[in-house]
Amino acid sequence: MGANENHYDVIVIGGGAMGLATAFHLNKRRSKTLVLEQFTFKNQLGSSAGISRQFRIPYPDTYMVQMALDSEPYWDELQKYTRKTLLDRVGTLWFGDPAVHSTEGNIAEAEKALKELNVPYESLTAQEIEKRFHFKNLPKEYTGLFQKDGASIDFKATIQTLYDECVRNKYTTLQDESPVIEIKEIGDLFQVKTPKGISIAKKIALTPGPFMNSATNLLGFNVQATYWNMSSAYFKKTDPTIQYPTWFVFQNAEGFNGNQFYGFPETDWDQPDYIRVAPDFVMKSLNKPNERTLIPNEYELAYTSDWIKKHMTGLDPKPYFTSTCLVALSTIPNKELLIDFAPNYVPNYKNIVIYVTGWAAKFTPYLGKILSDLALDGKTDFDITPFKLGGNYFKRMK
Repeated sequence: MGANENHYDVIVIGGGAMGLATAFHLNKRRSKTLVLEQFTFKNQLGSSAGISRQFRIPYPDTYMVQMALDSEPYWDELQKYTRKTLLDRVGTLWFGDPAVHSTEGNIAEAEKALKELNVPYESLTAQEIEKRFHFKNLPKEYTGLFQKDGASIDFKATIQTLYDECVRNKYTTLQDESPVIEIKEIGDLFQVKTPKGISIAKKIALTPGPFMNSATNLLGFNVQATYWNMSSAYFKKTDPTIQYPTWFVFQNAEGFNGNQFYGFPETDWDQPDYIRVAPDFVMKSLNKPNERTLIPNEYELAYTSDWIKKHMTGLDPKPYFTSTCLVALSTIPNKELLIDFAPNYVPNYKNIVIYVTGWAAKFTPYLGKILSDLALDGKTDFDITPFKLGGNYFKRMK
């Protein structure tokens, strides 16, 4: 098979963070791999957009806490390939109304899960949060937790590192501006067609982010999902000495205002003298990814500015450097990741592994390992049972 230039062991469809991480680990197993990206690599059009992301240990479920812990050695491994710090360990602060359940979870449930796995953390009162972390005017009933291992991810450097290693590796071919227009099963092989030509492989790994259905439709099914075009902005520091950890605030919605926000510290690699704060909600979800816009919703940013004005110190509440990030979320209440094989009515389905939906930047190098093992071996040491949800969310096309 290796004698033919257009024959591969694995074709990875989608060249964002997850596709590159999958190829990175396929490289380590000397698997001849083709990564197809419909745009250009390192683009700002999908869920890999932006620069900073949050790495955190707190989750309301022990299996997610364990996944975060298990991912740390893979971050350490990837760090060896770059001089840039990928995880800036500033800690994770969760605070707010202890009764609120959000897409991120719930503070009390997260504390319970951390205790169960003996992960150290601190419980905080509203007064302690204000004194230690520069927030202000918090309702007295607010509680919080601080977990020291949380980090701000330099996601731009993460993607660049994965990309560079894929370029260097003789087993990997990267091909951009190559949207997949046909997938055909030929015996036990796949024939994948793009405007640049036809390639053949034993296995397929689908990592197309929010553009997943453009790929799965070629195989005869849809992924049931909603799309969030998430707003983001940077806010100038008025007090140069002030610093924040990564944080998330749990609050009940107020009308159109989802009223949940998250933020990052200032870093020298991401708009020095500014910090990023963003709403963790959208006022209106999208039906299709092509409805997205690169201009953030002005009302979502206005709610964010108002929250900063009321509750944060040392910041000018005027938004700068605004952007959006498109993410596909499953219709599951907790917006879980979906990691599964293609449904059994797809020919050769056991050789098609799929990762779609959810917020997973924090797991990037670990998910790459999981997906590469699933593609090559049909199994992984990681228990994907909580994520193997295709039976519920893959819908056969008529």
